[in-house]
Amino acid sequence: MNTFSCSLLFVAGLLVVVPFGCSREAPVEKVKAPAASGNAVTEAAGQAAADYIKTPMDKARQTEGTLEQSAEQRGAEIEKATR
Repeated sequence: MNTFSCSLLFVAGLLVVVPFGCSREAPVEKVKAPAASGNAVTEAAGQAAADYIKTPMDKARQTEGTLEQSAEQRGAEIEKATR
């Protein structure tokens, strides 16, 4: 009798759980919308990371150009002085 009551309890539990579990499926349209916004978030984060790296690199290139011009001017001055 104990086995029968356990089986009956198991079947009753399935009858309660299965309808709620099956009705919670989301339509395809609702599933795709968060993926699109997640993609936009990922894209924005990627762009922010690229900008974070790009800004110091642009400043470094500008400084490099300034140093290069200064070195050329100094070289021209030294060459002029030695003539």
